[in-house]
Amino acid sequence: MSGIILIIFMIAFMYFFMMRPQQKQRKEHQEMVNSLQPGDEVVTIGRLHGVVSEVNASNQTVTIDCEGIYLTFDLNAIARVNRPTAAPTSNESSQSESTSESTSEAASETSEEATSESESETKAE
Repeated sequence: MSGIILIIFMIAFMYFFMMRPQQKQRKEHQEMVNSLQPGDEVVTIGRLHGVVSEVNASNQTVTIDCEGIYLTFDLNAIARVNRPTAAPTSNESSQSESTSESTSEAASETSEEATSESESETKAE
């Protein structure tokens, strides 16, 4: 009786730690492939980077533009999709500019302080 329980435990262990995560990854990959659109930046399983030019759902293929060269791949060959980010709005860009200006001002003040400290040390000697 304990042998049967041990076998059932081993099967349950294999399911939850081996098969279930693999099924979850497969489902996530399928959702990613189904959401492909022209303009998406992708990386293939061969580590080729390009931009999706066309998706053919009937043939399960995708055409990728790699710097003017158009290549056709199976949809399953897509390893990762990098969605292009939207350009920051004018309000966000002005905030980032003011932040970078204040950072550069602080850096210049720090370098001026370091220069004056080294000059004063030189004079003291």
